[in-house]
Amino acid sequence: MAIHVGGDDRTDKADTNPPDDDRSHRESVAERISAIIDAFDAQSPTLTLSQMTERTGLPKSTVHRMADQLVDLRWLERTTTGYRLGIRFFEVGGLVHTRSNLRERALPYLQDLQAATHHSVHLSILEGGDVVILEKLWGHGAPSLPTRVGGRMPSHCTAAGKVLLAFATDKTVDDVISKGLERRTGRTIVVPELFRQELATVRTAHWAMETEENVPGTRCVAAPIRGSGRAIAAVSVSGPVHKVDVSRVVPLVRRCAADIWLQLFGRRNTDPTSSGPADTRNPWDVEQWRDWLEQVAGEWL
Repeated sequence: MAIHVGGDDRTDKADTNPPDDDRSHRESVAERISAIIDAFDAQSPTLTLSQMTERTGLPKSTVHRMADQLVDLRWLERTTTGYRLGIRFFEVGGLVHTRSNLRERALPYLQDLQAATHHSVHLSILEGGDVVILEKLWGHGAPSLPTRVGGRMPSHCTAAGKVLLAFATDKTVDDVISKGLERRTGRTIVVPELFRQELATVRTAHWAMETEENVPGTRCVAAPIRGSGRAIAAVSVSGPVHKVDVSRVVPLVRRCAADIWLQLFGRRNTDPTSSGPADTRNPWDVEQWRDWLEQVAGEWL
């Protein structure tokens, strides 16, 4: 708007910064929507209005109004028993760069690994101290595993988490330990010193194994996808304890991780002294691993 003062034209420029109360309102709305979405999890994929109200701590009228709006926008869907996440999450989820690029490039090798082992195969990354699953391929007659694409698992008691932490920064490892090593089963490592020892062993071996540390009756073997630095992701094979042949599975998992790295970055590690992923001809001997389990892990098994 032009303002005439003493014959001069001056422009009254609008304030491009929204008032604090408007900004706070928008943040409040976003936080409420986030709280409603975060109320859903793998154990509760469908929630009633009362359950969403209890989990979010928001007024029931607010949850009802916002849930109906999210249904109209296809972020939520109504079911006969309540609400569930809508198809729009699936549509948008595929656009996440880390997930789409790494998953698409790795998928053929994951399928080969699943065909060779007949066990469940996971592709995972480390995020916020947790293992986030980017891809999951079910094995033949695989036991029920509490994993799903996009789901989170603790890093301290999973094979994938151990190989990711073994090549992570000291601060990342310290942060995981400082939050507490939750005892998920009777075999979970909960002593920080023993956990650090195992990570050191994983760095030498370039693969990790966990047996019933996270899920009773299940064994998992994992290898990092990396060159000479930190691991960008991990490949793992999971199955019943009595069916996962460690001596056979380890070279297959390591080769899969090496092939994915090569597919992503187009060069193979040729240093014969390196323990990088391409050096799978002489993986850390399985008997050495078992000896270590008897000598060191025996203190906590």
